[in-house]
Amino acid sequence: MAFNAPLLERIPREIAAVSDYEPYARRRLDDNAWTYLHSGSADELTFRWNKEAFDRLRLNGRVLADVRGGHTRLELFGQRYEHPLFLAPVAHQKLFHPEGELATVLGAGALQAGMVVSTLASTPLEDIAAQAEAPLWFQLYFQPDRDFTRQLVQRAEAAGYQALVVTVDVPIFGLRNREQRIGFHLPAGIDPANLRGMAAPAQPALHPGQSIVFDGIMAAAPTWEDIAWVRSLTRLPLILKGITHPGDARRAADLGVDGLIVSNHGGRSLDTLPASIEALPAVVQAVEGRLPVLLDGGIRRGSDVVKALALGAAAVLLGRPWVYGLAAAGPLGVAHTLKLLREELEVTMAMAGCATLADINADLLFSHHTRTQP
Repeated sequence: MAFNAPLLERIPREIAAVSDYEPYARRRLDDNAWTYLHSGSADELTFRWNKEAFDRLRLNGRVLADVRGGHTRLELFGQRYEHPLFLAPVAHQKLFHPEGELATVLGAGALQAGMVVSTLASTPLEDIAAQAEAPLWFQLYFQPDRDFTRQLVQRAEAAGYQALVVTVDVPIFGLRNREQRIGFHLPAGIDPANLRGMAAPAQPALHPGQSIVFDGIMAAAPTWEDIAWVRSLTRLPLILKGITHPGDARRAADLGVDGLIVSNHGGRSLDTLPASIEALPAVVQAVEGRLPVLLDGGIRRGSDVVKALALGAAAVLLGRPWVYGLAAAGPLGVAHTLKLLREELEVTMAMAGCATLADINADLLFSHHTRTQP
């Protein structure tokens, strides 16, 4: 994998917000890697809406609050975290740095950030766990070979992962994204390391009149029965990623799922899905406090984190921002991205009169100001 420019050895003063990393990442990555990172589905409407929806939300801060002793700590699934910033699963990270996930996990550990490792990582999940200094969750894509899927779950458990995140919103690969349309490819030396040794799935024989989508591609797609099956396989907390409909949220809770992540896959799955932050309140309301709901998609500022928590999220997942940092400056860039967001989160909390995450609620949003108590 060739890169167009060397990694930054120090962070220039011009990088004062996570968005400042984007042009540095673009200069370093070739067109193939950049298209994979910085693209969405179809007309990329949801891709844009994720960020724009946060921009439309306005804060309604409180003044003169005593926030001494404040902190950003929380507990999720029996584990203590110093802040609610998690690294979302991103595939093929050697596209962005020669060490791939091993570089990312170093940066995450420096800021004690939880990291979700992708099934499609370019480094084996065991090697990532061996280098981790903060809790890891494993993101699972169902494979057509269910026995191989079971082995992935067992490998994650054996390696010490703290939770299992099943992505449920992309049953179809290869027909959805801009990078496929313009010929994205994995360069030599980069492969989905966790899938090595899996036999190529047999293609179903289609009869005249059958659909290549319904009867072909979707033949091995997971269903709710598969979620129940995975629930029976593991004692790890089971989290579903890719929930936007409140009916799906209720069904997941009824199945004994431990957590949900409201996500539209960064705008890379079904285009014109709502922005994640727009879908969040209905999902939170649907589960009625039975399980924590996290949010993925569109976070670019510490104030965005506050907005997500104000609408009911327990924590947030970050995707593209830290990947830009990884591409530009390796582990240092990942750590610096997290540092910027955490500091912005603390400043926003302090100026909004919130000493802890528990103090953040919908009254901090301007549209809810009529419900604010004196």
